[in-house]
Amino acid sequence: MDKTTCATCQICSLACPKEAITLQKQTKTPDQKLAKPKIDINLNKCNFCGICDILCPYGAVKLTIDGQHMLSVVEKKSFPTLTRNIQTNPQKLPPNPPKTEDLCPLKLITITYTTPNGKPIQNPQTLKEPEKSWYHTNINIDKDHCPCCTICETKLPTGTINIQKFITGKIHINQTKCPPNCTDCLDTCPITGALYKTKEDNKIHTNETYCIYCGACKIVCPVDEALELKRTRINHTPVRSGAWNKALERLTSPTEMTKELKTKGSQRARDSVKRRMNLEVEQHA
Repeated sequence: MDKTTCATCQICSLACPKEAITLQKQTKTPDQKLAKPKIDINLNKCNFCGICDILCPYGAVKLTIDGQHMLSVVEKKSFPTLTRNIQTNPQKLPPNPPKTEDLCPLKLITITYTTPNGKPIQNPQTLKEPEKSWYHTNINIDKDHCPCCTICETKLPTGTINIQKFITGKIHINQTKCPPNCTDCLDTCPITGALYKTKEDNKIHTNETYCIYCGACKIVCPVDEALELKRTRINHTPVRSGAWNKALERLTSPTEMTKELKTKGSQRARDSVKRRMNLEVEQHA
């Protein structure tokens, strides 16, 4: 586990079938900012299934066995992988784009420029014609670690970067339950702008455009009813598996799991009808 990348969110601890991953809230630092919770993996409980590796939104967990990256549950087709849909169109990038650290709070984006034959260009604005019309722009995103918060998408012209969140849901802060002057959720949220504090009411508010529903805020909230977080959908590759159904129930809710199972059941019914119709057509041909 890369603890510098780990956001100490809820995902891996909730999904772990052996309850081998635990999170412990830390005390506040002298400047009154809350440190990230302490995460611990009990190797005596761990069965090395790789579910934590698959589901980590930040790509902080990597399971290796004898030095090889292995995901046995995927190989056995008993668990899906997350669907990270990230598309880039460098042609729409403006001549003077925002700094990459402003585009991504996790510093996962780099913008590079090259000549047609691949030679790096430091500053394309210094080129003269016709060279200035020939250079290539490259938008590089570390997709393995991208949680798909969409901050970069909103800070660039439409169509430059298109991102589909792989976790959707709802988050709400109940201001009547929120302790006065508490900023624990804001202190630990890894996505800049997903939570913010306003001067008008001195309260923490949510911005669901950027929230990825990882639950890092929920873990540290001192009052359970003050912060409500619900995951309603997780985009993943197709799978039929009891292991996935159990993980989905822990990550979302029995209601949301039922919705997915009904969707799968309807799709299987449609597929069955199509196969039967095709068979009847072939028999009458």
